[in-house]
Amino acid sequence: MGKEGFFNMNSYHINIKKLNEKAVIPSYGSEYAAGADLYACIDEPVTFEPGQTLLIHTGIAMEIPAGYAGLIYARSGLASKKGLAPANKVGVIDADYRGEIMVALHNHSKVSVSIEPNERIAQLVITPYITGIFHEADELSDTIRGAGGFGSTGTK
Repeated sequence: MGKEGFFNMNSYHINIKKLNEKAVIPSYGSEYAAGADLYACIDEPVTFEPGQTLLIHTGIAMEIPAGYAGLIYARSGLASKKGLAPANKVGVIDADYRGEIMVALHNHSKVSVSIEPNERIAQLVITPYITGIFHEADELSDTIRGAGGFGSTGTK
């Protein structure tokens, strides 16, 4: 079975529109992969200088179901081998967005690195979310942790 053929009990049909004939449809690397690989839709290699951020096209748009969001994360291999990861750490694609999916990649390394056409540049996780209905309150419920933040639970 091909990578595009993996299905499990959480599978959901997602409509994809190719905006560029050279675009590659996202694919999963294994049966239980949570993230689908996104591919660079570029005509020639793109070089990132140290500390540089560039917007890379994928050539696709998609229809994410209501109640879900597409989260764009770094690919561990690209981040660890080339130092390239999304500049905003995690990109969010809302269910009502129908434009091209693009990835702002940042070179965290100290050397120039390149990506090639159709190279896997990020991974997309489609996940449900909750919409908060926010209410102003004079008091919040007590917890053992209370207002302790930034390292407060790691103290000995």
